[in-house]
Amino acid sequence: MCFVYILENKAGQHYTGSCKDLDTRIKKHNQNSVRSTKNKGPWKIIHQESFDNTTAARKRENEIKRHKDIRYFLSSVNRPLVPIV
Repeated sequence: MCFVYILENKAGQHYTGSCKDLDTRIKKHNQNSVRSTKNKGPWKIIHQESFDNTTAARKRENEIKRHKDIRYFLSSVNRPLVPIV
């Protein structure tokens, strides 16, 4: 299984990505191990979707990244946001 996820930090910045192991990937973001999110955390998951394969997940990730305003995208998605733990 593969995932597409959207993260948000306290400053309201967003990051969209995809991975096979969501828990490990989020930990890496929050441990400053990911170049694009380094020193910008802590990050929390605000949206996730699951897919059967990497190709489908990457396609969806690119669709989401094409949106100019991620908040508008999130408000238009029919799926509920992931509860923040």
